[in-house]
Amino acid sequence: MAAPTSSPSPGLLPRRAVAAAFVAAPVLWLGARAQPQPKRIATPSQTEGPFYPVKLPADSDNDLLRNGTLSYRGGQPASVEGSVTDLDGRPLRGAQVEIWQCDEGGHYHHPGDGDRADAAFQGFGRVAVDAEGRWRFRTIRPVAYSGRTPHIHVKVKLSGRELLTTQLYVAGDPGNARDFLWRNLPEPAREAVTVPFERASDGWQARFPIAIAI
Repeated sequence: MAAPTSSPSPGLLPRRAVAAAFVAAPVLWLGARAQPQPKRIATPSQTEGPFYPVKLPADSDNDLLRNGTLSYRGGQPASVEGSVTDLDGRPLRGAQVEIWQCDEGGHYHHPGDGDRADAAFQGFGRVAVDAEGRWRFRTIRPVAYSGRTPHIHVKVKLSGRELLTTQLYVAGDPGNARDFLWRNLPEPAREAVTVPFERASDGWQARFPIAIAI
């Protein structure tokens, strides 16, 4: 008759299982860490348009709702923020971000628009990114005007060199599909420059990450 097989003592198997898990875990973790991170898609460039300021305003900070001593009461206040990085996600320290857009009435501070813009709306702003490449503006949710869907013009500079000029669009706006610049972008490029504007305690909020091939 065969000798009876001895059973493992209580708690032995769990201890072995735990030990095996500790041995295997570093292998799995190191393997996951070693996976290369996918490169970001470069933010597509778009036309500068006809209304970049001929002369930069005296007040050119990141708050477009105040122009000197004047406060703008039109439109829907919005915070637009983001970051500037290379395609590997590294911040582009020292970069400057500029934005310009029309006021609630659809007018720019520009002679080509008849100088009809509201004097209280700054219309243009620029800011240096921080150490993490982040930037932020206080402005209005962009509005449509004849022939164009709502948008904000964006320019990135570094050491006096222009790296990118593009436009930011509002996700879900019905005018996008009729806009000749937006609809001519390939789908991935559209997604890169079209962002949601979401309700916030102080108006609207949008985030626009910018990735640049250096």
